[in-house]
Amino acid sequence: EERRLPYLKSYSVFNAEQIEGLAPEYYGSPAEAARDLGTEADPALDAFFAEIGVEIRTTDDPRAYYNPTADYIHMPPIATFHDAAGYYGTLAHEEIHATGHSTRLDRFSRFNDRKGYAFEEMVAELGNAMLCAKLGLTPDFGQSGAYIKSWLRALNDDKRLIFKAASEAQKAVDLLTKQQHVEEERAAA
Repeated sequence: EERRLPYLKSYSVFNAEQIEGLAPEYYGSPAEAARDLGTEADPALDAFFAEIGVEIRTTDDPRAYYNPTADYIHMPPIATFHDAAGYYGTLAHEEIHATGHSTRLDRFSRFNDRKGYAFEEMVAELGNAMLCAKLGLTPDFGQSGAYIKSWLRALNDDKRLIFKAASEAQKAVDLLTKQQHVEEERAAA
């Protein structure tokens, strides 16, 4: 019976900027600065999030959350945020949660206890960072501090949990961006 054992392997890594004589393609170019959205809604981002297909409800309730039972996202009005980037970063976090629904990636059925909640928040925060990077936004980690204790407990129990969370976060981002490509192809047809 064949058994697979995961292991970590170390590599010596050097910054290409510190090495002389490499071909030009090895030297990186500066990253683009995050977009400054000001305080107004961005039509392109609104369209991106609308095409994902999860209903977004807006009321005066100041809480942002995903309701997995009714499968919708609640967002406070954009004007209640310091800037539009904060609004869209929060919306990205909630969209990552929405990918856990049984009709999408079905994470909630696999992780439904207290540790599962910590894991889901880790997935949402990592996915938020990944999705914001794709959208040219700076993720807001203001709420991350509230989760750190539970993350540390979960990580102490399972040293590979961060890798599992990163994998689930990448699947969520891939699903959200894949849905965009499907919508773009339909529009082009």
